[in-house]
Amino acid sequence: MQSRLRRCKVDNIYSKKPEECAYSFTQHTACEFFPCHKTAHPEDFNCLFCYCPLYTLGSRCGGSFKYLENGVKDCSGCLLPHGRGSYSYVTSKFPELMELAKKNR
Repeated sequence: MQSRLRRCKVDNIYSKKPEECAYSFTQHTACEFFPCHKTAHPEDFNCLFCYCPLYTLGSRCGGSFKYLENGVKDCSGCLLPHGRGSYSYVTSKFPELMELAKKNR
């Protein structure tokens, strides 16, 4: 893994897929909640976005969620931000999050 990380730092980082670089995946297997969502593949569970930054996008997040009767968004069945390849998808939504932040200054 160290050589992969080094390659991402030395080479032009923008020519690499983020999923090829170590910064896009991490696991906290010692966490008392790991994995926090049911999965058949805990070895691929990505903890990088422990608290999903897409939650605030509501129905535009792209994940598997439902709204409870009280209006709370329930993401307990969603694995979207927790896959090995999730980094690119989540970060692709940052412009939408920035627009929301601008509206709430």
